[in-house]
Amino acid sequence: MRFDDIDLRILALLQDNGRMTNVDLAERVGLTAPPCLRRVRALEQSGAISGYHAALDAVALGYNLTVFAMVSLKSQAESDLLAFQELVAEIPEVRECHMLNGEIDFILKIVAPDLQSFQRILTTKLTTAPNVEHVKTSLTIRTSKSLPGVPVT
Repeated sequence: MRFDDIDLRILALLQDNGRMTNVDLAERVGLTAPPCLRRVRALEQSGAISGYHAALDAVALGYNLTVFAMVSLKSQAESDLLAFQELVAEIPEVRECHMLNGEIDFILKIVAPDLQSFQRILTTKLTTAPNVEHVKTSLTIRTSKSLPGVPVT
């Protein structure tokens, strides 16, 4: 789908504030409400807007630890890759899972209340999973940048 300047402004505004009313959005992009709503619906149907959510503060909710786990599998057969993806999909503390090219097969972003809780996830769910060769972990010390979505220009 090709996006014109109005589409891009709609996407940028909704990415910053997904709770913006259609009337406010229309005013900010220079449209009346009905055509603005049609554009938003078209952006949703095209998949450019995949959903809306609230940004939560992990620490405020008791998740004081964020860990990145680099996972290498013994086999990279498609069925083994899918099986691993299905396994991590069932672990709520795994917030992101990306398949990589290179030595590491997957990188996971994991949140946990504390080190003990993370260690339990690591030793009972990840390192014992079928086809997992090894897991290397790095605990975050500080997050200096964390932006949702993608740059919209």
